[in-house]
Amino acid sequence: MTTVAEAPGFLEVFSDGSVKRFAPGIVPASPESPDGYRSKDVIIDSSKPVTGRLFIPSTASIEFSNKLPVLVYFHGGGFCIGSTTWVGYHHFLGDLSVASRSIILSVDYRLAPENRLPIAYEDCCSSLDWLVHQAGSEPWLKQADLSYVFLSGDSAGGNIAHHVAMKSIQSNTCPVNIKGLLLIHPYFGSEQRTEKEMAEGAARDVAMNDMFWTLSIPESSNRDYYGCNFEKEELSAIGWSQFPAVVVFVAGLDFLMERGVMYAAFLQKKGVLVRLVEAEGESHVFHVFHPESEATRLLQRDMSEFMNSF
Repeated sequence: MTTVAEAPGFLEVFSDGSVKRFAPGIVPASPESPDGYRSKDVIIDSSKPVTGRLFIPSTASIEFSNKLPVLVYFHGGGFCIGSTTWVGYHHFLGDLSVASRSIILSVDYRLAPENRLPIAYEDCCSSLDWLVHQAGSEPWLKQADLSYVFLSGDSAGGNIAHHVAMKSIQSNTCPVNIKGLLLIHPYFGSEQRTEKEMAEGAARDVAMNDMFWTLSIPESSNRDYYGCNFEKEELSAIGWSQFPAVVVFVAGLDFLMERGVMYAAFLQKKGVLVRLVEAEGESHVFHVFHPESEATRLLQRDMSEFMNSF
């Protein structure tokens, strides 16, 4: 048995199809926390399985007489790794629930290559149905305002947030009112290389990106698969007029920054209200690896301001 694909420290895929994943530290959920928020693991669909973690400010029922907006968050990891239980995601999202005064549902969707796209999109769409079905029985959702729902995620999770919004519009059956999208360092691609991808010294980053795309998209597809290339998925003019407002966060040192800028420009041409925010001097998903940094606090403030603007 040999290794056929590898992201050192995170993932190994073997010739027999088996996969070994490494987590950079995980945190259990806690109904009581000294950090100002509570967390709780939930089962979204036991048959698949799809799980999630709820975050809510500790003082929600005491301090907030009004209902709280809901942020549904999809973690990154090239569709192949990552979890809401990772220490960086846990602390980032818990702190964000306090900063934004919101309820956060972080979704653990099924991972590739065992579960290739569009399975992650389907799993994450089902999380919206779960919200509606559980709103009356889950105590932590009693303050949830499902008319103020936001979709967010980083890297592959940002990609997922876009496609969940697209599928909600295409099906015209979205069970909640999606007010806006907050995409952090979104992960997109195409067969055509960008200027940065063709630059000298980019070979290692390009190879790693290509590996994750090869593992995650359908085996008969290439990087112009609609899940990779956002320009390949069709939506009518009426559909684009219904697309939620978007804020795209990019990082100055991120190899994927160029794709994020292209995505924002694409949405703008479609008439979508979009804002681009750059964290200068920061790297890809810095908020996951440095959840207590000043740059992360600024990101949380910007996200909170966007959510509170509606």
